[in-house]
Amino acid sequence: MPVTGPDFISLQTRDLDASRAFYEQYLGLVRSQSGPPHAVVFETTPVAFALRDIVPGTDLSSVPQPGIGAAIWLNATDVQAIHDALATDGHTIVSAPIDGPFGRTFTFADLDGYNITLHDRS
Repeated sequence: MPVTGPDFISLQTRDLDASRAFYEQYLGLVRSQSGPPHAVVFETTPVAFALRDIVPGTDLSSVPQPGIGAAIWLNATDVQAIHDALATDGHTIVSAPIDGPFGRTFTFADLDGYNITLHDRS
């Protein structure tokens, strides 16, 4: 049986509560009632997105950017407003908003340094 596509994305985080609050405040994500105590699963579709405590033996500080080489893109309904809120509050904008084949698109660094790209066209 072949793989049908991504089913779950999870990022390890240094401070689960702070990261949860960041994703709720700036991206408007809603926490799901499901999930283990060491993780926060959000109600995202079609693929589940979660944050979790760091797995023992993982040191996010030992690399210049967590997840380097992986591209994490999330679809959003008001990309420009999210950009503006992040920029106003001093969060790192990795690439400024542009209008391209995936609609309005920009990349920011989250609290742990993961680069997250938002776009508004599926």
